Amino acid sequence: MARKNYPDEFKRDAVALYRDTEGATITQIAAELGVSEATLSAWCKSAGVAIRHRRGSVETELAPGAESPEQELVRLRAENKTLRATEARLSTERDILRSAAKYFGRGDELVSRFQFVADHLHAFEVKWLCAVVEVARSSFYAWLAGADSRAAKAAADEALAARIRVVHGEDNTYGAPRITAELNDGAPDGERVNHKRVARVMRGAGIVGYRRRRRVKTTAADPASQKVPDLLKRDFTAAQINTRYVGDITYLPLATGGNLYLATVIDCCSRRVAGWAIADHMRTELVTDALNAAAALRGTLAGAVFHSDHGSQYTSRDFVSLCREYGVIQSMGAVGTSADNALAEFFNAPLKREILQDRACWPDAATCRREVFRWLARYNTKRRHSHCRQSSPATYERTLTPATLPEAA
Repeated sequence: MARKNYPDEFKRDAVALYRDTEGATITQIAAELGVSEATLSAWCKSAGVAIRHRRGSVETELAPGAESPEQELVRLRAENKTLRATEARLSTERDILRSAAKYFGRGDELVSRFQFVADHLHAFEVKWLCAVVEVARSSFYAWLAGADSRAAKAAADEALAARIRVVHGEDNTYGAPRITAELNDGAPDGERVNHKRVARVMRGAGIVGYRRRRRVKTTAADPASQKVPDLLKRDFTAAQINTRYVGDITYLPLATGGNLYLATVIDCCSRRVAGWAIADHMRTELVTDALNAAAALRGTLAGAVFHSDHGSQYTSRDFVSLCREYGVIQSMGAVGTSADNALAEFFNAPLKREILQDRACWPDAATCRREVFRWLARYNTKRRHSHCRQSSPATYERTLTPATLPEAA
């Protein structure tokens, strides 16, 4: 049916007829004029004429733009429907968040949210789940697409963890740097691992090198004057082996209540323990035996500097005479300052820590001698040292001057 176009004059007359006819309704006037009620109502509203509606037996007028009872009922029903839908949606979201709460305490928070969406994407719409747990859909789909590569990485990390456990089982004092060097020693380029990855895998697997914390006690300063100069000035490095040594005495506690004592002579270049001696006393023979052992290993100590503290053993007439005999130049730090002989002092800490670990002392003298001897031998020939570029002191010496060391080395 073709749409009718009415002249403006007709519209004005129709509105005036409705306005001026008392008691007339839109329905009545529209029927008389042959137009629809909606059309006549629209003309009246455009002209600013209030529409009269009948409520029961009483006819009332509504202001322009006001709702009729029928319109109000429709609106309220629509609002009620919307509120019910909103309540249902909020209730569902509460249930989703309640389920997601147990995910949020696992490791990486963002990964936990992604995992929750992945576990529930068949029950709810992905868009909705991402909005509830506050993640971007694109990020979730990118994470989901990388599942295969993450699984492969996890399998590779587990295989690496198994290799790390083997190395750590042989020496539980090894941390990430030494374990990395052990794994890479002789491995093809394609199988070499980075120390950061080894550290990450060790953290994830709970593998750590043995560490023991203890308070550092320093000796009280002796007012005695210093007679031997400090030739090292806390520089514990050397360009060549057999040029600079440091030495110290440390006690080895026994369960019987007594102690054994260890004297060492350590090469500053390679950190090798060139000589050592163990005894149940702290007489001068202890340090002279250690220096004799170093001389036997090196063949000669002529021109080498030996640095120590001001212990009575090192200032004794017998030890001074032995140094002169070997051509050793003595050096000593300040009285009561352990930092002036830090290399020798710090060597004692890992020795006791790695051998004793959670024990407080050795059960007897024989066990102490045996375990310290084994550790010192391993320290020189196998134990990796950061100063030696993660090789043992003996290996490091061979890479420096392979032709200059005697056969006994």
